[in-house]
Amino acid sequence: MPILGIIASSKLVAVSPTSVDYLVIAGGAGGGTQHAGGGGAGGYRTSSLAVSSGTPITVTIGAGGAGGVYSSNIGGSGSNSVFSSITSTGGGGGAGYNGLAGVAGGSGGGAGSHAGGGAPTVSGGAASPSGEGNAGGTATGTTSIYTGAGGGGAGAAGSNTVQDTSAGAGGAGSASSINGTSTTRAGGGGGAANGATDIHGAGGSGGGGAGGYSTASGNVQTPAAVAGTVNTGGGGGGGAAYNINGAAGGSGIVIIVGPSTFTA
Repeated sequence: MPILGIIASSKLVAVSPTSVDYLVIAGGAGGGTQHAGGGGAGGYRTSSLAVSSGTPITVTIGAGGAGGVYSSNIGGSGSNSVFSSITSTGGGGGAGYNGLAGVAGGSGGGAGSHAGGGAPTVSGGAASPSGEGNAGGTATGTTSIYTGAGGGGAGAAGSNTVQDTSAGAGGAGSASSINGTSTTRAGGGGGAANGATDIHGAGGSGGGGAGGYSTASGNVQTPAAVAGTVNTGGGGGGGAAYNINGAAGGSGIVIIVGPSTFTA
């Protein structure tokens, strides 16, 4: 019975570390309100990581930030997403009325519009830490009021600036084929617009929401700002009118791909 003898004398050996691929996107931020900038997309990180069998691994999906409210004018930042030692930072909230700067985050939020002509340029939020996304769009001063809100920055893609008489579009997100099909995620939220001569910013491709558009009265938002898409880390669009919130950011996502079999 030689086979039984071999089995009886064999020993179990610990599985060696193996490498898995990951895509970790944090929650997108909410857009600001009152002629506001779009929310920044969640931070975007992708690479590979060594893991071992039997070792617990923390996985956290970051929630999207709430839309800004009139009392603060700034959207809520998204929550972080985590896979083991990898953390992606939530997007920075979009800012609103009176020239508020966008909030820093995995991608920065767009800056808010100005009250009064000739106001100086206001920067969007920074991408902090660097390497996960991009800065939010700039807001610029004009000869009319309530114009020039910035779009939100996108994860691992280009940021946007804004022309004087229109709201900025959110930055386009990045594509990944980790799940077998190329999919774009982490788009920035679009800025809001005021009045018939302005154009509200489109959401960035990859789940960013479009900004709202206010009527001439300034108190009605038609259409409303659009939320960032869930499970993409997209930023929410900026809210246009008084007492109407900006749109919420979309939740993030964690994708892990590894071997289906292991050496005993």
